[in-house]
Amino acid sequence: MSTIVITGASSGIGRAAAVALAERGHEVVVVGRDPGRTTKTAALVGGEAFLADFDRLDDVHRLARELRARYSSIDVLANNAGGLVPRRGTSADGHERTLQHNYLAPFLLTNLLLPCLPDGARVINTASVLNRFGRIHLDDLDGRRRPYGGGWPAYCAAKLATILFTRQLAVRTAVAAYAFHPGFVATSFGQQSRLSGMLLGVASAQQISPEQGAAPLIELASGPTLMATSGTYFDGLYPNGAVARSANNEALASRLWEASASLVGMGQTTPEQPGTS
Repeated sequence: MSTIVITGASSGIGRAAAVALAERGHEVVVVGRDPGRTTKTAALVGGEAFLADFDRLDDVHRLARELRARYSSIDVLANNAGGLVPRRGTSADGHERTLQHNYLAPFLLTNLLLPCLPDGARVINTASVLNRFGRIHLDDLDGRRRPYGGGWPAYCAAKLATILFTRQLAVRTAVAAYAFHPGFVATSFGQQSRLSGMLLGVASAQQISPEQGAAPLIELASGPTLMATSGTYFDGLYPNGAVARSANNEALASRLWEASASLVGMGQTTPEQPGTS
């Protein structure tokens, strides 16, 4: 039995994955923002509930402290929380909210939990095929000098950053890191955005259920030894999905890591020797 921490587990694909993984006999730790839904999901899967609002990095620090105090070893960390914020706004920490929710908070949480992640533990990051439209501007990660566009440029950039983070995590640590695109899932994602509503209407026939969208997360979390190397991005269940050209830029990935560490108050970090997975 593995101990699996899933953020964004109170609804959507996170909840579907939590249920399926619990049915497979794993200990599932449910992390969410909404107290009612998070507690309900935890009760459903027989796991513990932890609350955190990724709009506040203080919450991320508290969550990490609570998890480290409760679990000496975590086998799988699934960074699934995120979404699109349709109107430009800043988090409690002064960062663009879509970037913080989808990338900066998971980046920080993962680094804070590294002491609990033994060699070979898996870190699974929910990304998106929309990474292909992302642009990383290291001197303006919060996008203050660019049009917001209903949050889509920020979302695409955050998902590209997630893939770069996944690949750099594979280089700097001994964990097995993977990112995946869940597919076009019928959830509340981006429901406040007018453009999202239009896209959902046009593409409704292509929507899949949260259970279908959770399939890659479930397999990456609980499947046997994976044939794909650490750092691989999956499109659904298929490895080596299409990515933006810059996703293969190792220098950019390294510089993004350092810039992100600075933004979340971690300071400079020193790469570790790559581990095996």
